Parts: sequence; structure tokens; C-alpha cells
Amino acid sequence: MKWVQMPFPSLIYLLPLMPTFPSIFFLILGLHSSFPCPQSCDCPPESGVVWCNRRDLVMIPFDIPPDTRVLYLDSNWITHVPNGAFHGLKQLRELHLADNLIEDIAPGAFRGLGGGLRLLDLSGNQLQKMAYTPFAMLTWAKLELYDNPWHCDCSLQELMEALPLDSETVENIVCATAAWEEYAGRTLAHLLNSGVNFCLSQQRNTDLAMLLTMFCWFTVVITYVIYYVRRNQAESRRHLEYLKSLPLPSKQPIGNGKPLLYLCQENCI
Repeated sequence: MKWVQMPFPSLIYLLPLMPTFPSIFFLILGLHSSFPCPQSCDCPPESGVVWCNRRDLVMIPFDIPPDTRVLYLDSNWITHVPNGAFHGLKQLRELHLADNLIEDIAPGAFRGLGGGLRLLDLSGNQLQKMAYTPFAMLTWAKLELYDNPWHCDCSLQELMEALPLDSETVENIVCATAAWEEYAGRTLAHLLNSGVNFCLSQQRNTDLAMLLTMFCWFTVVITYVIYYVRRNQAESRRHLEYLKSLPLPSKQPIGNGKPLLYLCQENCI
């Protein structure tokens, strides 16, 4: 059979063949995929998996297909997860961000995922501290947090207590540094199980700071009162000395030395 080359507008005549040859028709029109794949990634058709790992990426692609179920972004050079980085990925179940250089996660980084995430791998990054806000909606996700240079303090302790983490996840968190230097290099789970409370130490420091502040204010008030009293005393002494320096009134008797009764009799006659 000999094929005749036809210009693209002539393809409109193939419309009646759609029920018979749907796959060939969509292949010809180039409409085989509803959602384009990011240029730096691979998206096997109808798999729901997007491979963006080992691509030397420095930021998260913004055009991830919305029907993605598994997203591999591991082994890149990503340092920051911005707000809304995965917005619209309602079907996402696994998010792999391991072996990057992530130091910071924005409060709304995972907003819009739909709550169906089951695995979030953040292992092998540069996370030292982490707030609770980005993970507030990830109540069912398993977190991988090992191989990060964690700084163990009250905020990290509160985060571990707030998140629904399994024992394996907590046991893999090692304190690269700590609020108390003697605890560096030990696992956070071991420290908490042994009775270490970083928040208690922070509370003591806060109380000490409050006491010191109150003492300073008390000292200032007492100093002002003493200064005010002494100043008033000095002014009183100066006033008394001024009064003493004034000339005394005349002591000449009334009536040129005559008795007062005698003067009255003379004036009355």
C-alpha cells in the first residue's frame, strides 16, 4: 500500500477514523500527553512517576505534572524549599529530596499537597533546625531525617514531640551540635529517654534573665529614690541657711519705752 503525504490541515479528514485508530490519531497530532514533563526530568507515560534525580538541579522545577504520584528530586544541589513548591500535586504519595544541600524549608513548602503524602525523604541534607509549621498537614507521612547536622535544642525537641514520628525515625537523628556541648554526637532519642530536657534548661535561662531584669529595675528605682531624698535634704539645708542669713527684726519697745497701759490712758483722755 502506498502512503500519500498530506499537509497538516488535511489531517482533519482523519477525524472519522478516531473511533477506529485513536492511538494513531493522537500520536499524529502530538497529543499523547496531557501534562508536559519538565525539561530536566523524565516522565514515563502513565506511570505517575517523575524522575528529576541526579540532574544538577539547584531549584525545584515549577512545572511538575499534577498527576504525579512519586517524585524523585534526590541527589541534586537544591538548598531551599520555597513556599508552594509542590502546590497542586494532590495525588503525590512519595517525595524524595534526599542527598541535596537543603538548609531551609519555608513554612508553606508543602501546602497544597492534599494530605495524601505517605513518604517524605529529607535525609542527607544540611538541616540543623526545623519548624513545625511546614509539617503541620503531613500527619500521615513517614519522615526520613537522618544524616543531617541537627542542632539539638528545645525547638527540635518540641518538633519531635509534635510530629507523629515512628521510633526508627527518632533514633536516626544524631545531634551534630547541642545546646549543651556534652550531648553532641549522641542520638536525640537516647538523650530524651535518659531524662534530658532541653526546654527545661531554656526555661531556667529565661527565669534567670527575668530575675536579672527585675533586679536591674529594682536597683534603678532604689537609686532614684535615694537621689531624690538626698536632693530634697540638700535643698532643705540650703533654705535653712538662707533663712539664718536674713537680718533679725528690730527689738525697740513699743511706745518709746512707756508702758502700754499708760499710753492707752493718755490717748483716751
